[in-house]
Amino acid sequence: MLVSFIGFAVLLLLILVFRMPIAFAMGSVGIVGFAYLQGLGLDNLFDFRWTGPIALASNRIVDTAQEYSLSVIPLFILMGNFVTKANLSGELYRASNAFLGHRKGGLAMATIVACGGFSAICGSSLATSATMAKVAMPSMRKYGYQDGLASASIAAGSTLGILIPPSVILLIYGLLTETSIRELFAAGFLPGMLGIGLYLLAVRYVVWRNPERGPSAERVGFAERILALKNVWGVLLLFCIVMGGIYMGVFTPSEAAGIGAGGAFLIAMMRRALSLSAIFHALIDTGRTTAMLFVVLIGALIFSDFITIAGLPSELLAFVKSFDLPPMGVILIIVGIYLVLGMVFESLSMILLTVPIFYPLVQSLGFDLVWFGIVVVVVTEISLITPPVGMNVFVLSAVLKDVKAGTIFKGITPFWCADMFRLGLIICVSSIALILPEILYR
Repeated sequence: MLVSFIGFAVLLLLILVFRMPIAFAMGSVGIVGFAYLQGLGLDNLFDFRWTGPIALASNRIVDTAQEYSLSVIPLFILMGNFVTKANLSGELYRASNAFLGHRKGGLAMATIVACGGFSAICGSSLATSATMAKVAMPSMRKYGYQDGLASASIAAGSTLGILIPPSVILLIYGLLTETSIRELFAAGFLPGMLGIGLYLLAVRYVVWRNPERGPSAERVGFAERILALKNVWGVLLLFCIVMGGIYMGVFTPSEAAGIGAGGAFLIAMMRRALSLSAIFHALIDTGRTTAMLFVVLIGALIFSDFITIAGLPSELLAFVKSFDLPPMGVILIIVGIYLVLGMVFESLSMILLTVPIFYPLVQSLGFDLVWFGIVVVVVTEISLITPPVGMNVFVLSAVLKDVKAGTIFKGITPFWCADMFRLGLIICVSSIALILPEILYR
């Protein structure tokens, strides 16, 4: 166990002090740690027995590159890039605004609904935050919304994309824990919808206390509402086909990702949003993002192999049992650790660092790994808007140069409280996450 903790400490040192990219830091610690367990060291650097650790790493690289199920990652990323090129963020916002904009705080509510829809298909909370800032912020300012509520609704709404399927974060969690991707996607749907509902209640609470923070806009007629829906029917249909096909078992997540990418391409072509240059840039961006995720994933898997061989999961389980804590008490401690780490680490880094350590412990305590995955992702959502390293907030502050990060963080408070309430509900009532997987697959 001591070797594992030393390896983890060295890993944090490499990341936080020496600013080494997390993929290379995890891979390096994993290889050197495995070599140490074999009795090798720097004094016999060129010893032929280093072939064992190198073989471990190379096998991980080859196995990961050849893993068919990983094809879902580039395909869903490509789907999101085509949707972004089709400029559907503006159409989703206008459709949401047509139904909600006339209410007090309605534009902020429309922003949350549009963020949830766009981020679910785009797959990136940060990209959604930057895109929706350009779409929704001018309209809210036009009607006199205070910057705190306006910017916070964008930052909070953009976090929903890492939970509402298809979610790249859920994909990575599934790959790290060898959990069913389609069960994770099914489990994320109701908590994601619950998140949207609680965010809408948070907006209502803010404007109830101070109506001037979110004035109402003009009421839109029925004909205009139907027209607004017509402009987004394609993406709604695509979402229903992709997710409905997975939920009903018509096709696998990999097949669904292919259908989603092809459908998004057709939608973008129908909207005349694709040129040869746009297609080229979408493919290049997909390749770049996929390569980054694969390198990070390979580094995480090598590090996971090291801590497993070092016996950390079994030692950690014995250590926890020595305190005679109830299983739910252990979960609450893990959630507390995530909340603290979320103030320092970016979401993907936090998951890659911690999931390989915690999931064997959680599984041995009898908890469902699908449920634990939803808990982890919800905590990760919270980290995106938690100071001092709330990535969504800083991306938004960079786009809206006249809005300070402090203003956004102040406006985030009701949404953060709504997230904490949702997290507590999911922990206490596991059926919120597990009812759909149980109905569909178990």
